[in-house]
Amino acid sequence: MSCRFGTIIANLAILAALLGAPATQAQASEATGVWLTQAGDARVRVSKCGGGLCGVIVGLRDPIDPATGKPQVDDKNPNPALRKRRMIGLPLFSGMQPSGPNRWSGQIYNADDGSTYVSHVSLAGPDTLKVEGCVGALCGGENWTRAGR
Repeated sequence: MSCRFGTIIANLAILAALLGAPATQAQASEATGVWLTQAGDARVRVSKCGGGLCGVIVGLRDPIDPATGKPQVDDKNPNPALRKRRMIGLPLFSGMQPSGPNRWSGQIYNADDGSTYVSHVSLAGPDTLKVEGCVGALCGGENWTRAGR
């Protein structure tokens, strides 16, 4: 009788492991999470919001501006009132809505030049997010990697 009970416990453990595997895979294939930019200079948290995606800077390789000794700010923003916003916490994505399987379209803010561009974000793999910005028909992009798995 005890051997049969042990077999039942073992089968339940295997079943639980198998049922848990798809959930882990589903989470890995989502665009949500923290991503490291291609240059490695920023970490961006991508989360679900308003039926689409939001992206906010949550970390910088160099959070302190060497010229001022103060936290990095959005100093290239064309709006003078926004130039003192801290880079950490800065929203990058706006209006990112689903535009296909594992693909979202909207706008992205580029703090390097203070401009906002039409953007497409797509999941290229469980640990790769392709981020594109477009000016007219010309698009350029980079691959971000999932941070801290």
